[in-house]
Amino acid sequence: MEFNINEHPHRRFNPLLNEWILVSPHRAKRPWQGQNETPSIENSVAHDENCYLCAGNTRSNGEQNPQYDACYVFDNDFPALLEDDITFESKLNPLFQIKPEKGINRVICFSPKHNITLAEMDVKEIENVIHTWKEEYATLGSKDFINYVQIFENKGSVMGCSNPHPHGQIWAQSSLPTQVEKTQKSLQAYFEKNNTSLLEDYIKQELVAQERIVLENEHFVVLVPFWATWPFETLLVSKRHFGSLLGLTTKESEALAEAIQGITVKYDNLFETSFPYSAGIHQAPTDRISHPEWHLHMHFYPPLLRSASVKKFMVGYEMLGEAQRDISPEKSAEMLRNLPNTHYKLTHKN
Repeated sequence: MEFNINEHPHRRFNPLLNEWILVSPHRAKRPWQGQNETPSIENSVAHDENCYLCAGNTRSNGEQNPQYDACYVFDNDFPALLEDDITFESKLNPLFQIKPEKGINRVICFSPKHNITLAEMDVKEIENVIHTWKEEYATLGSKDFINYVQIFENKGSVMGCSNPHPHGQIWAQSSLPTQVEKTQKSLQAYFEKNNTSLLEDYIKQELVAQERIVLENEHFVVLVPFWATWPFETLLVSKRHFGSLLGLTTKESEALAEAIQGITVKYDNLFETSFPYSAGIHQAPTDRISHPEWHLHMHFYPPLLRSASVKKFMVGYEMLGEAQRDISPEKSAEMLRNLPNTHYKLTHKN
């Protein structure tokens, strides 16, 4: 039987994490009688007096938000990391290693409007978010105990988001997180061998193939990576090789905002719902070491599989063996690519 990439099970290699994933595209045809999620309730008011992130409201710790009119950044009231200096000397067996971790957690409100998301913000508003990310990366990364700055957003209750107000987080810490460390090793090994960026070489090949491209502009590409794990996972990559947000030109900042708006609109249009995801930027560590191997990119990991109420579960084989997906990356890229570029809410108004 001749191999069919959209029908037959196969494994694909993820060069960023040095891992394999099992692809089983024929399983997408199986009937679903499992759990159905409740789609997020659409926010109808621009200001919610009970929201602790809205402008002018009092947060759970008793502090009052200013009457902000753009982005607002503050230290997380319930941080996972602390700035305390801890003296520690481990006398445990190597099988029981402990290492104190120092860091800072911040929250970024993208807009004072409670009832919108990135998909419903205009390009200039998203540019302002990018400018804030850039400032925070520079400020936090300049601290001598911060070696990595992770910028991310959890959107939707199914992704564990505790507040629907449009916002993201920054976790800045003294160690490289595990996924970043894996990526660091892969990028560095490729750069030392080829003297080129792994992701720059990768997107050049993707732009030739055109099979997994969702959208592109002059400076950025959004695609479903060849090794994608989640059903509608995408990767946003700069065409030019540079390591962090600090390398963005004015035109590239605008292009990045356009790309973020473009993919989030397509996500919402897929099932005509406020599409949940976890998204985050991977960029060079802030450890005062040159990192020519790093290439700015952003991951979008959405959980939805078949509809607004059916999600992908990482269980069983995925937890015990390796990641597995039911729909081919080529098929999910085609579905996203063919969606309208105008948000469904605006289309329905007309």
